[in-house]
Amino acid sequence: MSLNEGPVGLRPLRLGDVRVWRETRLRNADWLRPWEPSNPETPLFRTGLGPYVSMVGTLRREARQGLALPWVVTYEGRFAGQLTVGAIVWGSARSAQVGYWIDGKLAGRGITPTALAMAVDHCFFTTGLHRLEANIRPENSASRRVVEKLGFREEGIRRRQLHIDGAWRDHICYALTVEDVPGGLLVQWRRARESAARGGSSVEEV
Repeated sequence: MSLNEGPVGLRPLRLGDVRVWRETRLRNADWLRPWEPSNPETPLFRTGLGPYVSMVGTLRREARQGLALPWVVTYEGRFAGQLTVGAIVWGSARSAQVGYWIDGKLAGRGITPTALAMAVDHCFFTTGLHRLEANIRPENSASRRVVEKLGFREEGIRRRQLHIDGAWRDHICYALTVEDVPGGLLVQWRRARESAARGGSSVEEV
């Protein structure tokens, strides 16, 4: 499934993205390192194709099983980052967790909140999920602004939740349920941007 809102898009992750994915992550290593889980399947510094192929294979398998929705974020048709809805639980929970990263040179254009709003609407109104969580390090003010401007609720601290940058790190849990966005999150985000534009301010920090 591919989604678009103006110059921002979401499309499936492809094996053919390996070169641009690797180049973008290497160039953004300092930007990404403090926030990304220590995961051997997605290393920042590798020259071989194996880790990327392994990651894509894992995500595709989870997607076929209904456990993940992996997307590339695009801007004006070009690779801009990655957004994955994972850890999907069905049954009585119908919940998932969302994670994302963006090329630092494209920060400040509203790409990430637009992509996240599209993903949330797809999860709630097409896939049939009920709740989405985003768990973010307290120090990651840029990522926290993304979910806060979209109306995610802050629900508390998860102590030493993930191993990141050499240590177990606390995360703030943010969440939305489908009842929070009856008309769709993307519609709310459009209205916020239009209101900010009329008032001469900006909501497009990330």
